[in-house]
Amino acid sequence: MKTTKTIFQDGNHKWVAIVRDPDRPDFLIDTNEYLVTHGSQGLLLDPGGAEIFPAVFSALSSEFDPLALIGVFASHQDPDTCSSLALWLEFNPKMRCYVSWMWAGFIPHFGGSAETFVSIPDEGADIPLDGLTLRAVPAHYLHSSGNFHLYDKAARMLFSGDVGAALLPAGESGLFVEDFDAHIRHAEGFHRRWMGSNEAKRAWCERVSKLEIDMLCPQHGAIYQGADVQRFINWFDELQVGLCGG
Repeated sequence: MKTTKTIFQDGNHKWVAIVRDPDRPDFLIDTNEYLVTHGSQGLLLDPGGAEIFPAVFSALSSEFDPLALIGVFASHQDPDTCSSLALWLEFNPKMRCYVSWMWAGFIPHFGGSAETFVSIPDEGADIPLDGLTLRAVPAHYLHSSGNFHLYDKAARMLFSGDVGAALLPAGESGLFVEDFDAHIRHAEGFHRRWMGSNEAKRAWCERVSKLEIDMLCPQHGAIYQGADVQRFINWFDELQVGLCGG
């Protein structure tokens, strides 16, 4: 069963991390899902694969009425990101999927209709959530050619998809990064191989350095907070990526 942890709350505005499933088979990569709520509405970020839908649905339901979800945000097209889409739509056909225009013709293979998908242009877009404005921030080629992160200015939170992800060994299950130098060793090989462009990486680092970020929340591994956010951005800026065997 996945667990939940409120990582930000200010009045009716909340972020919940849905993480760590000890019942997950070893052959499946572990994923984090995040729920953003404001007022009476919620948005689920990278809802995960079909095989973990029951665990995510159960965990989310303990925190929020799933009928109040307006939709999901998919950072990119991978199955661990959103192959559960058909199951969410079976529960609520009115939900929308916010995704890069590049994948609006591919992700429907997981389920949905033309009305399901809200295409995000390359430059990004605002996503409304009951009076709150979230911003889809370009992160193309990191690692997908059509890739977005989601920024919440009011909460100073950045959902960073695969950027910042770490493949943690058994026994390391903390929600937050506690020792940056030790943690980043579990992220280095992943970033060298899966991030495809040094030019795109540097553009992303420059772009997000201008944002006020208290927490950087990746799809895999632990959350960076406080000074570790800029520490990660600086580390990533200097890392050579797109390297096989790195």
